[in-house]
Amino acid sequence: MLAFALACFPLTGVAHPHGWVDVSVKVMTNDQGHAVALQQRWRLDPFYSQLVLEELGAAQGDEPMAARLDQLGVEIRHTLAPKHYFTHVTQADRPIALGEVDDFTTLARDGRVELMFRLPLSTPLRLEEAPMRYRIYDPTYYLEVVHEADAETPRPDALTVTRDGCSTRIIAADPDPAKVAEAASLDRGEQAQEGLGRFFAETGEIRCDRP
Repeated sequence: MLAFALACFPLTGVAHPHGWVDVSVKVMTNDQGHAVALQQRWRLDPFYSQLVLEELGAAQGDEPMAARLDQLGVEIRHTLAPKHYFTHVTQADRPIALGEVDDFTTLARDGRVELMFRLPLSTPLRLEEAPMRYRIYDPTYYLEVVHEADAETPRPDALTVTRDGCSTRIIAADPDPAKVAEAASLDRGEQAQEGLGRFFAETGEIRCDRP
């Protein structure tokens, strides 16, 4: 099962992408209105979800599917943790350090495998000082990470914040044509440039007034 988890979330190797993940993000704030965590939900695309569920269903043993998904979640968590769950947060172009995930759930719903987790910031962030921005991307661009959308328009719940006086927006990626050509030219077995995915990443932005 570990090998399958690694195959679903490769950190090196092939790119350009071969699947996608729909994400939604809720910025969690404390009583002072400071950002403290990003509550994320990832939904694997239908094809990847089918592969995962078929693999889990065919595994030996008599564990129920929920227990098998829990175990897969543990393995995926261990795989993604060194990469901070593909998440990069900045404020005023300054990288913001992230903490350790303290809540992780894996489940199947409507034919899609979902991962839900709370990614803390290492220290609370004052949102009124400057906009907070984040990007979530697979560095190899094997998987494309996009916010939940209807007809290519981000859904209202794709990015929310738990305090009043804030506005949010999702900025579409605008990759250089050379990067688009690079991604399109790679075959499945070719090595991708590490960091290619950042050129195709959407940006979430949160702006808040003083509380």
